[in-house]
Amino acid sequence: MHSSANQASRSARRLAARQARDAFPPMGIYAIRDRASGHLLLGASPNVHAALNRARFELRMGKHADRVLQAEWHRSGAEGLDFQVLDIVKEREDADFDYAGELKALEQIHRELQGLR
Repeated sequence: MHSSANQASRSARRLAARQARDAFPPMGIYAIRDRASGHLLLGASPNVHAALNRARFELRMGKHADRVLQAEWHRSGAEGLDFQVLDIVKEREDADFDYAGELKALEQIHRELQGLR
């Protein structure tokens, strides 16, 4: 009996892993803001949550390319920074849809909204 329960559990885990792997990635625009100075890093990524996780990892390791954000991390830790997902690209039915172009256009819109070049 335990064998069939274990088999069902393994099958369910495999199915969940396959669904997660095949799911539409959360493409989008993100921002990391220094709460003290207002300094803003705005970015676009085909996997916005992974990009924010990578930024947090780089900051923890002291290796982030943005020196202002890195200095604030050293002063205040994660509490000194605000991590946000600003926009997500929605999945389209059209197989030929230009997601990279959409991501680039959204990034430009958010740059203009934030007064960045």
